[in-house]
Amino acid sequence: MTSLQGWFIKSGFERLEDQEIIQLLLSLALSPRKATKLAKECKERFKNLRGLLTASPQDLEQAGISQRGIFCIELMREVPGEFLKQKIIGKPVYKSAQEVVDYLDYSMRDIKKEVFKVIYLNSQNQIINITDLFKGTIESIPIHPREIVEAAIKQGAVHLIFVHNHPSGDPTPSKSDQQLTRDLVFIGNVMQIKVLDHVVIGDNRHFSFADAKLIEKYENDFLNMKIKSVLQAEQHQDSD
Repeated sequence: MTSLQGWFIKSGFERLEDQEIIQLLLSLALSPRKATKLAKECKERFKNLRGLLTASPQDLEQAGISQRGIFCIELMREVPGEFLKQKIIGKPVYKSAQEVVDYLDYSMRDIKKEVFKVIYLNSQNQIINITDLFKGTIESIPIHPREIVEAAIKQGAVHLIFVHNHPSGDPTPSKSDQQLTRDLVFIGNVMQIKVLDHVVIGDNRHFSFADAKLIEKYENDFLNMKIKSVLQAEQHQDSD
């Protein structure tokens, strides 16, 4: 065991620099000497620990990291997200709102492509499951409302929360984001599956359609459209 490993067992990451943490991580796959040398090179290339953890496997390989080392880095990146996810499964979303945000922020903030997640909830607003339903390019993401509804029925969900990230870091919803959310609220009303929110994740900030009162607006739009349709049908019957 190296002195650095001994320090970590005793004190965790306290007073450790990024390069030393990277060295500890690489020591899982390399000899202490090689880990020390490569950690310095990785610090120069990726700037910090976050840069290393968000690098693609291709970039890691180009930096001279072995497949075993890449596996260790990928594992370290995914385990905290899975831990945060398991903390919120089965909990009422209104009681674990910050934990949900923490999970989403960690799992989505550094993704280079857009990912569309769906949070499925039961009638008590307990989280049943969280899945990545669609993945797209950095410019766009193909969303298929029919698949969303089919997946919700399969999960036995009665409430839904949609989440996607903006790789640009700016969570401001685009016009297509707004139109999609409106369509999903309308479809949800038809299928009796309520949309609670659509959250856009940016760089350490997010946008909530519910907080902005847009979900409520879309609900009212649907109700007004339904009322208008009923009135038109009644007028048509009277004219006959």
